[in-house]
Amino acid sequence: MEMKLTIKRVPTVVSNYQEEGAAAGDRPRGGCGRDCLGDCCLPDSKLPLYAFKASPKKQSLEKDAAGADFFVNLLLGLWEDRMARGLFRYDVTACETKVIPGNLGFVAQLNEGRHLKKRPTEFRVDRVLQPFDAAKFNFTKVGQEEVLFQFENGGGDDSFFVMSAPISTVDRAPNVVAINVSPIEYGHVLLIPRVLDHLPQRIDQESLLLALHMAAEAASPYFRLGYNSLGAFATINHLHFQAYYLTVPFPVEKAATKRIFLAEGVMDSGVKVSKLMNYPVRGLVFEGGNSLNDLANMVSSACIWLQDNNVPYNVLISDCGKKIFLFPQCYAEKQALGEVSQELLDTQVNPAVWEISGHIVLKRRSDYDEASEASAWRLLAEVSLSEERFEEVKAYIFDAAGLVQSDKEEDGEEEDATYTPVTIAPPAVAEGCLVLQ
Repeated sequence: MEMKLTIKRVPTVVSNYQEEGAAAGDRPRGGCGRDCLGDCCLPDSKLPLYAFKASPKKQSLEKDAAGADFFVNLLLGLWEDRMARGLFRYDVTACETKVIPGNLGFVAQLNEGRHLKKRPTEFRVDRVLQPFDAAKFNFTKVGQEEVLFQFENGGGDDSFFVMSAPISTVDRAPNVVAINVSPIEYGHVLLIPRVLDHLPQRIDQESLLLALHMAAEAASPYFRLGYNSLGAFATINHLHFQAYYLTVPFPVEKAATKRIFLAEGVMDSGVKVSKLMNYPVRGLVFEGGNSLNDLANMVSSACIWLQDNNVPYNVLISDCGKKIFLFPQCYAEKQALGEVSQELLDTQVNPAVWEISGHIVLKRRSDYDEASEASAWRLLAEVSLSEERFEEVKAYIFDAAGLVQSDKEEDGEEEDATYTPVTIAPPAVAEGCLVLQ
C-alpha cells in the first residue's frame, strides 16, 4: 500500500486575493469585476513592462541606456509605492533583524505579523510534482494593483522600461513580477513565469533562465532569487520564484566549498561545480558558465531529475545570476514521520530556501531573543540529507546533467571534511535595510 504523508500546514498569504470570502465590493472593477491576472481581465489590460536585454554580458549600445542599478531602483521604488498604498499585511521594514554572533553570521528576523496572517489548510508533502488545480489559490487570482511590471526578453542589447504596455498573449503568456503581501524582507516580490499558462510548481530550463535574467538585470549581490519545490515548503502550486533585497551576505554565500573536478570533454559549458563544506545543509554549487543559458541548462537538468524522482529541493540564485545553490532536503518528510523534535516544531519555522541560506524568520519573541549559531545549526541540520543519501542523489544528478566526475582532487583539500562551523570573516557591507543589533 502506498504511504501518503501529510502535514497540517498554515501557508503564508502572498496575495490580498488569496483569502476566501474577501468582499467583492472591496475589489477593483474590470473584466470579472476583480481586475485580476486571469484570462477574463489580463488580455485586455495594460501594465508596465520591463524588457531585459538578451545577453547580459554585452555592453549597452545606447548612451542613455539604463544604468546598472536601474532595475533594483525601479523595483524597490514600485514596491515602496505599493507599501504607501497599504497593500501589505504588515510593515516588514519595522521587523527587528540582527546578525547572530558566530562564524557564519546567521541572520535572524522577528516577524510576528507573518505568523498571524495565515489560514489553515491541508498540505501534501509526499509528491514534489502535483497537477495544477484551478480551484485552489493561484496567481491568476491576484489583483493587478499587486503587479509591478511585466518582465520580458526585449531581444536586443539594451534593457528598457515602459510605464504602460498592452498584454500580448498571441505567442505566449506574459511573465509578471508581483509583490508578496506577506513579505519576508524589503523588496520581497514574486516572479511568475507565463502566468496565464497555469504552470504547476516545477522548474524547467526556460523558467530557470528567466530567473537568472532577473538576477542579472538587478546586477546587485544583495538581490537574490529563491525557489521552493513542493515538499520543500512551497505553499502555492503555481510556478513562481521569490526575490528580495538584503544588504548583508547570506551565511551560505560565505561557506567553504570543495571543487568537484569534471572529466575532460564535459567542461565545454564553462560551469564549475562544487559542494558545500562546513555548512549544516549539504548542497551543490554551480557557478560561471559561458552564458546564462549554459548555467540554466545544467542546473535545470539537476532540478528536473529531483522533481521526477520525488526529491524535494530548494534553489538560491546568487551573485547576479552567476551562482546557484541547490539543496535537496528532507525536513518535511521527517516532520511527517514524527522525526523532528518538539522543540524545533514549536518554533514553527519551515526551513525553505531563505532559512536554508541563513536568513531565518522567527515567529516568537523568545526564539528571537535566544537565537544563536548553535540553534540555527540544529534547525538546519535537520533539513540536510545524510552524507550517504546526498552522495547517492549527487551521482544521479550528475548523470542527468551529463557530468562525469574526475579523480582529480584539489590541492591541500582534506579527504574527510566535516560539517562543523569554521571561522569565515564576513566581508564589509554597505548600510541598507538591515538593522544590526
